[in-house]
Amino acid sequence: MDILAREIGMDTTKELYTTGEAAEICSLSQQTIIRCFDSGRLRGFRIPGSKFRKIPRDSLLKFMKENNIPMQNLQSGRKRLLIVDDDAEIVEMMTDVLQRDGRFEIETASTGYDAGIITQKFRPNLILLDYMLPDINGNIVCKIIRDNPEFANTRIIIISGVINQAEIDDLLKSGAEAFMKKPFSISELIEKIAAVLEI
Repeated sequence: MDILAREIGMDTTKELYTTGEAAEICSLSQQTIIRCFDSGRLRGFRIPGSKFRKIPRDSLLKFMKENNIPMQNLQSGRKRLLIVDDDAEIVEMMTDVLQRDGRFEIETASTGYDAGIITQKFRPNLILLDYMLPDINGNIVCKIIRDNPEFANTRIIIISGVINQAEIDDLLKSGAEAFMKKPFSISELIEKIAAVLEI
């Protein structure tokens, strides 16, 4: 089991995880982890005399395997980023720079529909979401993701050429953590990503 843990970038010195840590590793909400724990689908134990739940590493790995939670996405502790934009040049530029940074694993989508499918499979830590997509506005995508408790830990940065402050406020109200105005510098983008993900 230690070999598997090392392969997916999990801290092999850590034997026990809290429900919050398990939620972060699995890209699920803490409530989902607690429900799975309480129903016996995720094995663990309660600390005597407290309400705290602890999950052994072996149980967490077994749970991830049984539920097809992608282990390869956790390699080296890299953060999973989904770039959603229909401008191929912007996507290529952002992908190139972020991959060279070394802290991220990247997937891309050019429509809101594709973004939904990839989000289900890839379970990104962060979505860089263009506001004007060919099939749906980014704020609708944002709201759909926000309405799904499975993605409670997914962060969203909306990217747009919008300059009207009221529109920007509306975008942030739809559930995004941050907004970036096009055009932006790469250093600005990386700083914003690092701030939102707290890395």
